[in-house]
Amino acid sequence: MATPDAGPPSAIAPLLTPAGWDLLHRVGPWDENQVLTLSESLRREGHPPELVAAVLSQTRLRARAVGKFGEFARTMLFTPDGLEQATRLSVAARHAQRFVTADLRRVADLGCGIGADAMALAALDREVTAVERDETTAAVATVNLMPWPNVRVVQADATAVDLSAVDGVWLDPARRTGAAGGARRLFDPESFSPPFSFVTSLAASGLPVGVKLGPGLAHEAIPEDAEAQWISVDGGVAEVALWFEVLRRPGVRRSAVVVSGGGAHPGSAELTSPDPYRPGSFDGETGPVSRYLIEPDGAVIRAGLVTDLARLIGAHQVNEQIAYLSADTHEPTPFARAWTVREVLPFHLKTLRAWVREHQVGTLEIKKRGIAQTPEQVRRELAPKGPGRATLFLTRLGATEKRVAIVADPVPH
Repeated sequence: MATPDAGPPSAIAPLLTPAGWDLLHRVGPWDENQVLTLSESLRREGHPPELVAAVLSQTRLRARAVGKFGEFARTMLFTPDGLEQATRLSVAARHAQRFVTADLRRVADLGCGIGADAMALAALDREVTAVERDETTAAVATVNLMPWPNVRVVQADATAVDLSAVDGVWLDPARRTGAAGGARRLFDPESFSPPFSFVTSLAASGLPVGVKLGPGLAHEAIPEDAEAQWISVDGGVAEVALWFEVLRRPGVRRSAVVVSGGGAHPGSAELTSPDPYRPGSFDGETGPVSRYLIEPDGAVIRAGLVTDLARLIGAHQVNEQIAYLSADTHEPTPFARAWTVREVLPFHLKTLRAWVREHQVGTLEIKKRGIAQTPEQVRRELAPKGPGRATLFLTRLGATEKRVAIVADPVPH
């Protein structure tokens, strides 16, 4: 991802020398308990304080990066913002595969950030021009992409790059503004860098384009000629990617991909629809709370595929506006988590407080949809205390909008 100002080049400059690079690779894995001892030891060896600080900072970032990059993290460079905003390598591989399937060999990665998507494209033998505006981030990307001779990194504004020699474009616009550490998240697509209108203009020119955006993108903002794909990783919705021209799959307008397991070879599943989503429309079934309560994955919800999931697993919604499903039987699915219903209580704080006290519940998980109160507010009111555990789902039922608290236990995966 293109990043806001990642800080001055001096933040990584000490590492970009033979001595700095050698020291970075001699220091062992990050150990919080040994960092002070290690810092003092390196200074006693005569290493400059700025180099020691840079090495320890990178060691810490590399440890954090393993979840996104696996073993690759141990030889990469990072900035804090760059790591936070970088695409997971497993997801970047999905992006890159689109270009392979479409037989697009020369790809421009506009807003390459620290280089995650460019790495995935290069690993699949694409010729990549990786463009990054920020000087420090471009330097980091250059180091990270050195193992691939089929990549060149260009420090430039993405909107000013000549694209006449490429077959397709991948974009990851910066969705934050401000200096590193104090960046503010942006929600208006026209405030992104580059702006969304630049993306759509590229697509309108006939160039195959893929773009990564925040998962909260409104369905109304999705162009008619785009396929939208929401991706979640281990339960957290990571992005929505829009695909144009030959990168778009025939017969698919929107989809939800659920990735689980992490690591180099995670499992995944996809739910697709050929139709655009029209917020406010409802073509599913509603019904009472049955034996099982089903909580769809966030990608399914964002993609507007809750009713599709309900039909797939033989379930119904408890309220047409709320993304909780229920069923008499349990149909395992990667697209949702299931809970066995214990009780359905009226959502009255006095009633719930008495139930928590009676069952000696001290560990209380609270989930909610369609209820104004936050879980924190409710937890304070209920004052859980004791050895018991419970999960409460606070929601509304059916056309009557009756407010309830559903006590449920997770079904083992």
